Amino acid sequence: MNLHAIRAIYMSEMARTGRTLMQSILSPVISTSLYFVVFGAALGSRIEQIDGVGYGAFIVPGLIMLSLLTQSISNASMGIYFPKFIGTIYELLSAPVSYLEIVVAYVGAAATKSIILGAIILATAGLFVPLQILHPFWMLLFLVLTAVTFSLFGFIIGIWADGFEKLQVIPLLIITPLTFLGGSFYSISMLPPFWQTVALFNPVVYLISGFRWSFYGIADVNVAVSLAMTLGFLAVCLAVVAWIFRTGYRLKS
Repeated sequence: MNLHAIRAIYMSEMARTGRTLMQSILSPVISTSLYFVVFGAALGSRIEQIDGVGYGAFIVPGLIMLSLLTQSISNASMGIYFPKFIGTIYELLSAPVSYLEIVVAYVGAAATKSIILGAIILATAGLFVPLQILHPFWMLLFLVLTAVTFSLFGFIIGIWADGFEKLQVIPLLIITPLTFLGGSFYSISMLPPFWQTVALFNPVVYLISGFRWSFYGIADVNVAVSLAMTLGFLAVCLAVVAWIFRTGYRLKS
């Protein structure tokens, strides 16, 4: 494996974050803080606790997941789309760099940015409410797996998109609504039985549930099921990326 090539691409992507610090880090943190203040203040006064956890603390894992999912997709999709847009993708494809190394570098950089952002949001939330992490290993595992999985998903979107507007279609119209409806601000056990069943078809429910369990030991679904769903989505994304490079789908357009 060409570690020098991976490092060069990785560092280039990380340097881009430094040049767009406001957009990459500060904007998501401010947006999440506003969500926290608004929902925590407005609903927290009416919902004191959920499953023995204060409402302000309860929504922290969901807010982290909301930012993690959207930023992982955004970072990875823009990272691979921009070289296509300006034509430097040809230089990358003609260089002595394998497809695996390209994926590792771009997805690794996007996942790293998202994990850093998640850590910053977690630290920020600690200023508002007392937090506890009962299972730090599992918290870190869910954080890394989710960041890598959705960075791969964003990489796929970046390959598929043939315009900047398409980069926003799936995150805005699919991922964000699924996250809001996936238990970010509530437990699905609070829903009527019919809607609880409907909610189980939302894959984001399993991500948020497993991540929240790592904090407080409470979950809407079994943590083993949450982990299996996360690994399953990761496997699907890996299979799609492998197909893209095998067929050359939209790599040069």
